[in-house]
Amino acid sequence: MAVKNSTISKEKKAEYKKKIQEFCLMDDTFMSKVFEDKKCTEELLRIILEKDDLKIKNLKTQYVIDNLQGHSIRLDIRAVDGKGKIYDIEIQNDNNGAVPKRARYNSSIIDANELEKGEDYDKLPETYIIFITKNDILGGNKLIYHIDRTIKEMRNCYFGDEAHIIYIYSQKKSRTELGKLMHDFYCKNADEMYNKTLAKRVKHFKENIKGVNEMCAIMEELRKETIIETKLEDIKNIMNNFNVTVEKAMSTLKISKDDYAMYIEMLSKK
Repeated sequence: MAVKNSTISKEKKAEYKKKIQEFCLMDDTFMSKVFEDKKCTEELLRIILEKDDLKIKNLKTQYVIDNLQGHSIRLDIRAVDGKGKIYDIEIQNDNNGAVPKRARYNSSIIDANELEKGEDYDKLPETYIIFITKNDILGGNKLIYHIDRTIKEMRNCYFGDEAHIIYIYSQKKSRTELGKLMHDFYCKNADEMYNKTLAKRVKHFKENIKGVNEMCAIMEELRKETIIETKLEDIKNIMNNFNVTVEKAMSTLKISKDDYAMYIEMLSKK
């Protein structure tokens, strides 16, 4: 999310500061800021994949991939390593956000956007869809699950499509390196974290003035976006229920005429 310059009242800023202290890495907004840092995301992937030499070339958080034929997807973290492998990392507190078909869909949309017209299928990069979930979605009481396509008639040998899915049950207790990493995802206090790289970044956004101010600005933008989305739904409801024009609906809601063009444009994209 791009942070815009925004004036925040003292009362609202004090409210945001209290909320920031309650954040942990399982919170979307906070997690996105922490893992904007390449070193933090490299640390995360190295531990999950057990690859100490993994290096990230490109990194984006809250990255949207548009799909003109259906649902677009927003990736919490999208990373590409030096070998061109793509990593989609999702934090999911809600079971519905991490169902197996969601993993399948994310994988398909990533593939569809990576291959240019006329390119050979061998050009498709190796992909990892990684869900870090609050609950044990797959029900096996395991810390980590690795899902790959296999061939039944060949003793379940690996199919070789290089499309991997990984689920991590974040609340599963374990003294392994991954278990300690998941412990860190629930820490509100950086001093209680095992991983020093992540702890330093968390402390920056909770204790450093610049980091705290950046988080406050993001929270203010999210608040404004929520207000706009709510008004957008109200406009649509009035139009549908009373069969009126968009202008009449906005007038009924006493929306400033200066904002008419913005809402009309947003409605055209829905």
